[in-house]
Amino acid sequence: MGEILKFERSESYQPLSSIWYGEDSELLNLMLEFYPRKKPELILDATINKGRFWIGSEYPVIGLDIASRYRPSVVGDNMLMPFRSESLDVVVYDPPHIPNQGKDNQKDFQDRFGLVLKSPKENGYNFNHLYGPFTLEAYRVLKPEGILLCKITDYIHHHRYQWAHIEVIMSAREAGFKACDCIVKVRKGPIIDPRWKVAHHSRRHHCYWLIFRKSIKCE
Repeated sequence: MGEILKFERSESYQPLSSIWYGEDSELLNLMLEFYPRKKPELILDATINKGRFWIGSEYPVIGLDIASRYRPSVVGDNMLMPFRSESLDVVVYDPPHIPNQGKDNQKDFQDRFGLVLKSPKENGYNFNHLYGPFTLEAYRVLKPEGILLCKITDYIHHHRYQWAHIEVIMSAREAGFKACDCIVKVRKGPIIDPRWKVAHHSRRHHCYWLIFRKSIKCE
């Protein structure tokens, strides 16, 4: 009997790899099945933009964006969310990754990802000043045991490495979240700019999905 139960458990368990080569939309579906303790009913995308994460998804999603031109479900600021405390099961966050630059040889990132924000020199050309206010709000609106999923990319700007994923982890922990997991998403190709004649850092060929739980434990 013990052997039969062991076999049945292994057949039903679907592990999730820490390295992902596919699309974000596919990975999001897997994460929403894998991390929540029960099937989420209220999911918020706090940076919905054009909604590309949810193409083909069957999950009902509330889309929040500060820009009304994207026609989100709710127009609002994700650092001051118009939702009741402890009302959501999952929050998804995809903040700006590449400030003060919009194009490479092949892609217009300004248009594709809605990169309308600029980061001033005083902030070190990064967006870490956004992470603290957002994670505090995410913690407030999530139910106990709720899940926060963050897509974050480290990058080079003004010859300085910007450790964005570490900044997000620190902010989330300070807000009260438990940092539970990390998935490395491999991109099809790094951002290439014709102005970069000599590189002093490796090309950013990957980004991270960080998984947090509103709990004192992960499992």
